[in-house]
Amino acid sequence: METIKNTYSRRSFLKTSLLSGGGMMLSVSWLSSVKAAGKLEALNLPEQWVQLNGYIQITPDNVIKLICPNPEFGQNVMTSLPMMMAEELDADWKNVVVEMGPHDNAKLGPQFTGGSNSVRMYWKPLREAGAAARQMLREAASQTWSVPVDEVTTISGVLSHSSGKTAKYGEMATKAATLPVPKGMKLKAPKEFTIVRKSKKNVEGKKIVTGKPLFGLDYRTEGMLIAMIQHPPAFGMKLKSFDASQALKMPGIKEVFSMKLYPDGFEQGYFDIRTFNDLLVVVGKSTWEVMNARKKLKVEWEPAGDTKDTMAGRGGKQEVVVPGGLETTTAQLEKMTEYAKKPAQQLRKDGDPETAFKNAAQIIERTYNAPFLAHNCMEPMNFFAHVTDEKALLAGPLQAPGWVEPTLSKLLNLPADKIEIQMTRMGGGFGRRAYGQYLYETALVSKKAKAPVKLMYTREDDMTYGIYRPMYTATYRAALDANKNLIGFHVKGGGIPEHAIHANRFPAGAVENYLAEGWEIPSNITVGAFRAPRSNFNAAAEQSFLDEVAEAMGKDPIAFRLELLKRAKENPVGKNNEYDADRYASVLTLVRDKSGWNKPGNEKYHRGVAAYFCHNSYAAHVVDMVTRDGVPYVERVFSAMDCGIVVNPDAATNMVQGAVVDGIGNAFYGALTHKNGAAEQNNFHNYRMIRHNEAPRKIEVHFVENDIDPTGLGEPPFPPVFGAVANALYKTTGKRQYNQPFKSDPEKRI
Repeated sequence: METIKNTYSRRSFLKTSLLSGGGMMLSVSWLSSVKAAGKLEALNLPEQWVQLNGYIQITPDNVIKLICPNPEFGQNVMTSLPMMMAEELDADWKNVVVEMGPHDNAKLGPQFTGGSNSVRMYWKPLREAGAAARQMLREAASQTWSVPVDEVTTISGVLSHSSGKTAKYGEMATKAATLPVPKGMKLKAPKEFTIVRKSKKNVEGKKIVTGKPLFGLDYRTEGMLIAMIQHPPAFGMKLKSFDASQALKMPGIKEVFSMKLYPDGFEQGYFDIRTFNDLLVVVGKSTWEVMNARKKLKVEWEPAGDTKDTMAGRGGKQEVVVPGGLETTTAQLEKMTEYAKKPAQQLRKDGDPETAFKNAAQIIERTYNAPFLAHNCMEPMNFFAHVTDEKALLAGPLQAPGWVEPTLSKLLNLPADKIEIQMTRMGGGFGRRAYGQYLYETALVSKKAKAPVKLMYTREDDMTYGIYRPMYTATYRAALDANKNLIGFHVKGGGIPEHAIHANRFPAGAVENYLAEGWEIPSNITVGAFRAPRSNFNAAAEQSFLDEVAEAMGKDPIAFRLELLKRAKENPVGKNNEYDADRYASVLTLVRDKSGWNKPGNEKYHRGVAAYFCHNSYAAHVVDMVTRDGVPYVERVFSAMDCGIVVNPDAATNMVQGAVVDGIGNAFYGALTHKNGAAEQNNFHNYRMIRHNEAPRKIEVHFVENDIDPTGLGEPPFPPVFGAVANALYKTTGKRQYNQPFKSDPEKRI
């Protein structure tokens, strides 16, 4: 058994206690002793762990309601997080119902979905909640039966004693709620799990397949109006004037007005985004009517020029200048080429890389490029708000409610306790919904319109509004001696407006002479987190390059990586290596064995491999490619993951499979370009997504079995897919891939 020693007061544990109908509402609230495993800084979360609450409601008829604290957008946390509570509670899963909690950081903890941290950061706090509730139920039974508490056992929601006495949890719930909170929680050892590590069906699965209202787009309320925003046609432009006379004559239209998102001098939060600050809003009765009226607007736009934002960062308030101008992709590429030749910021240096390259018998140098990518969540941005002078109610899809509340409070001039945010299921997130500007827009529109309003983005709005994956480039160099030993490694990366280099990741620590550098070019094209930020490009370039180096050295690509990892384990270079060489090697070994790498019987496939560490977990893929109708096609994929304990194997497998399909699609087709500040792709007819018939026939997922606490899964499988596809393409076509996307047209032969 694992023991977590904490001291909880009755007040902190039963801060909100409700006895109703003989049942029990148990709210747990305390400062967790569990640290964020050193990764809070990467998440931009507070350095001190915040309060975490788990809600457990038990009714007299033995129904157990568990409140899920974190937003859900398909990663299945509404099942996996309650599973962790139910495990320590010893609940019967058949009697468990799950409900999405509202935004309440004080009672429910960070409530942040992103950074592959949902399971990881709630792993111990939610289990502690279940264990504490179970102990209180045992104490209640002990007192009722006049037997020692140590003699009361639990299994599947039933309390028992050797005398033959038994009771369901519901029978003891009322008394349990009156008892003091136990101290020194004992948590189960992994070998004792009966719910965790067992596959459970999605608790919302039936609602999803039967079309029940779950998403923000489903939200309706009496008297609700629809609003849409007309934003400038290009980045670097702003509103000059407008004529809404014709739009106001259209059926169902209530009003048209302009307003600012942030007032002049407003201090934005760390995750606030301002793509276009001047909002031109159309409000009406229905989506169709508002869409048609918006087409009747006569608008003049003008250059925005350089603008200055005041941002609240981790280091305090800072001024950020956003450059003006209308940017074009071809010019951006030229500028990136120019910057790549200039001196850059040194991010890490081991040994003497300059001398290693000077004395090298062979130098391999390759440059990789990748474009902006749009998130393209299946559910476009939307939110509901009803704002009055006294209070505000908001509802919709959102990844980080706690991050938007302070800004919202300032914009509305309302205290936080007068703002209620209800979280709906998200139709995709991938980082896009960590930025709350669409929520702010909705609230401000509702306040001005003096009505309940749902703001809707069309697909075109969504795709041209920004918050893209940045545009990246990186040049990799490897120095080999006369015996083809790797003696030097250099990576220099840049981007618009950020670079993607993770200087302390593999192969840092495995090469004696190592140098990592980075540079950045400011832009008015807004960017943000995109599934596995930075890593999704870094892995693609690095893993493609390592294959090319292995080939030059005459080594098998998996064997070469394992050789480097052995060096990183036995004789590591430097002290800041982020990865665990053993865990990294474990996924490579597992995928090698499960895919039958280099074994007879796979001759029909052109095989590519890649592995990567990010967001605390390890992933490796072997991609099997064939030529179908003259076009390269990924027919099979073998995946290996080390993410620690897998809470729900079916859900975890689905997560990896989704990442594989997503990665293949983005590697082949993903690209968003600009001309004179305007996005050239605005819907799926010209922004290519992977199609059903292009997905692999088979994606076989394997997990390294260990008892390490969960380390994250939503993002780690995604980045190495790009590299594995690139390496398989080389085997298929004989041509190395240096520029994403690898195919710009579905019929194009590579």
